[in-house]
Amino acid sequence: MIEVSSSRRGGLHLRDVSLDVPFDHFGGNGSLGGTEQRTLHVFARIMATEAKSTKPYLVFLQGGPGFEAPRPTTPVGSSSWQARALEDFQVVLLDQRGTGRSSPIGSVAGTITGLIEPTGDPHAIAEQLSHYRANSIVEDAELLRSELGIEKWSLLGQSFGGFTALRYVSAYSESLDEVYFTGGLPAIGADPATVYATTWEGMKRKSEQHYRAFPGDREKMARLADLASVKGGIALPGGARATTERLRLLGHYLGASDGPEKLHHLLDLDTASAAFRHDLAASIPFSGRNPLYAVIHESCWADGTSTEWAARRAMPADVRADPTLLAGEHAGPESFTEDPELAPFADVAEVIAGRQWPKLYDVDALGASTVRGAAAVYFEDAYVPQEQSLATAALLDGVKPWVTNEYEHNGLRADGYRVLDRLISLARDC
Repeated sequence: MIEVSSSRRGGLHLRDVSLDVPFDHFGGNGSLGGTEQRTLHVFARIMATEAKSTKPYLVFLQGGPGFEAPRPTTPVGSSSWQARALEDFQVVLLDQRGTGRSSPIGSVAGTITGLIEPTGDPHAIAEQLSHYRANSIVEDAELLRSELGIEKWSLLGQSFGGFTALRYVSAYSESLDEVYFTGGLPAIGADPATVYATTWEGMKRKSEQHYRAFPGDREKMARLADLASVKGGIALPGGARATTERLRLLGHYLGASDGPEKLHHLLDLDTASAAFRHDLAASIPFSGRNPLYAVIHESCWADGTSTEWAARRAMPADVRADPTLLAGEHAGPESFTEDPELAPFADVAEVIAGRQWPKLYDVDALGASTVRGAAAVYFEDAYVPQEQSLATAALLDGVKPWVTNEYEHNGLRADGYRVLDRLISLARDC
């Protein structure tokens, strides 16, 4: 481990640490040539309220996949989850491999960057990107824990971060003291299409709720869909285009507590204006800023299965027929054909969609785990269905579910202090 720097800002003591880790934790170098073990660089920032704090550690596992950990701002907001976490813990903000300062994967000037072995072969690239799932992230974290000399630490997993936390419990429960999930208990062993079928039904309900709250928005979405259906879609800054299916992804706004108003304000803009085009481009998920989010997104649900464009397979007929019925995190091939920054990944994404993935979770190990914790399960979660989350929670004797309709999927961001405080109290019987 290399300690990059230590600093103090606004009452926070920060340590930046980095570690070289094996690229492939599970089988040498995979399909890479040669016998030399390849390594990646993994970065984390540790926040504490004292220079030599003796508080235990809490690792924050970011949602995604494909997004780096948040960067702390000072002073820490009094209503944030960080403020509550720092009362009890030192907080480890881990950039998951392929993101932020951890050997990031990207696309620059039409070329994929950050590959461990540069190549133009889609199959070879897909093989490399198969090492950026939750199982590899957990192995990186375990090496970091060992290098820091920590016997046990705790986890807070948001969304995909919860999937990663569940893998951690499955593989290394002896390394964990507590584990907290917020909107992040995945289905185990299911065809991802069954998960997406549930989320499509949820998005249909949320779409109708939105149009009841903002009656004019359905007509505006219909007009936008008409514009997007001709001339290759609505032209966006940077050369991207918004066709009907990419426009449908604006429904991701409906998965957050403040999202419906944001969607309404976007639709209120003049569609011919530069402001609208720029805001539309920024509002469509699956972009070149974090390409792993698009490329390996569906694979985060694959527990011993393939995906085969599961969200598209599960799309109901009435949604296909009505472009005003919106989508959430429903990735499809169009993201790669209509965005020049994602275009280099188009063939790779097709290979990944057909890949048979190994299992992520050991049901027996989860059942045997004694790690205590709690899970916020959001009743109307647009992305992680509560029915499947509760089925997974039933496997974890030490983890207590908190089912609530007070929050959407972004509960940790919207009211973080209260959400985390509730989970900590629940886990500790306070």
